[in-house]
Amino acid sequence: MNQRFYSLDVFRGATVCLMILVNNPGSWGSIYDPLEHAPWHGLTPTDLVFPFFLFAVGNAMAFVMPRLEQGGDAIFWKKVATRSLIIFAVGLFLTWWPFVKWSGDHLVLKPWEFTDDKGQPQGIRILGVLPRIALCYFFAAIIVYYLKLRKAFYLGLLILILYWMLSYFLGDPADPYSMKGWFGNAVDKAILGEAHMYKGEGMPFDPEGIMSTLPAIVQVIFGYMVGNYIQQKGKTYEMVTGLFAAGVGLLLAGFCWDMVFPINKKIWTSSYVVYTSGLAMITIATMIYMIEFKNIKGGLARFFDVFGKNALFVFALSAFLPKGFALIRLGDGVNPWNWLYKKVLIHVPGAKENGSLLYAIAVIIFMWAICYWMDKKKIYVKV
Repeated sequence: MNQRFYSLDVFRGATVCLMILVNNPGSWGSIYDPLEHAPWHGLTPTDLVFPFFLFAVGNAMAFVMPRLEQGGDAIFWKKVATRSLIIFAVGLFLTWWPFVKWSGDHLVLKPWEFTDDKGQPQGIRILGVLPRIALCYFFAAIIVYYLKLRKAFYLGLLILILYWMLSYFLGDPADPYSMKGWFGNAVDKAILGEAHMYKGEGMPFDPEGIMSTLPAIVQVIFGYMVGNYIQQKGKTYEMVTGLFAAGVGLLLAGFCWDMVFPINKKIWTSSYVVYTSGLAMITIATMIYMIEFKNIKGGLARFFDVFGKNALFVFALSAFLPKGFALIRLGDGVNPWNWLYKKVLIHVPGAKENGSLLYAIAVIIFMWAICYWMDKKKIYVKV
């Protein structure tokens, strides 16, 4: 049954919209708590955005996989490998972009790797959001293509359990689930090198590291399973109730698992995968009911749908523009991209977070206008 589900486009678009919102505050020092990531264990609404997007990737995969299967191995590998490489390359490009930086009053090239004044290795980060999406898509596609639905599900559960065991037995016995005690740090240092790891946590630690990508792959598999289930059942109340019930089941399972393997976005724990997948299923079931059954397709749904039609493109653009405009100095730390915040919104009365949030909303409106124009022109950037 090949039915169109407008609600799934809205879900994907809303997720991208929230990704732009949390990544573009006026000031990183002025953010409301729900728009911050959890410091370590636990989660905030912001910690739902990335797993929801990976879930949406798997969801979309379920609608294209039948065509890939009909094309055979050659078509499958060509499509999946090409798409994965492009997404990974775009992610690496955006990390390195704009390839130069200010050093005093002149521009210098950003080297691939160097040693800073303190003798610490520095360089271009290899992994990140888009590289993780590429890797998760690539391996999840292979798993579901060759193992099919049931075996893919069992392998996904095995990966989650194996990751839990590795984290516990290979981590620091004193605190295996801490940032310093997590076993994945050693793997990232050995393969990526400290120079190419994230440094924003006060130590070389990559929240999109190699080992934590393993359970993230299962997020895509779960998304694929839901997409397949939706297609098989069609637009029926049985599908919606089944999806909602399964979501509640995963939610409870994730909560129980949290007691022994804490929910943690930064090391992407197995309980985090199960819990957020359950929330994604409940959210999608609710959207399907409201949009497909009750035909509630108001302005908000149409607003998000525009984002969903060029999801990866607009997310990449929201990272490309700020870094490029940052090279243009207008004085006092102002550039064309942050001018609105620095000169206008920073002076908004009340809490300083107000102006920062209004700026993030302004970025969303700007990005939406671009997507809206592209949609009107029937321009869709597909990878």
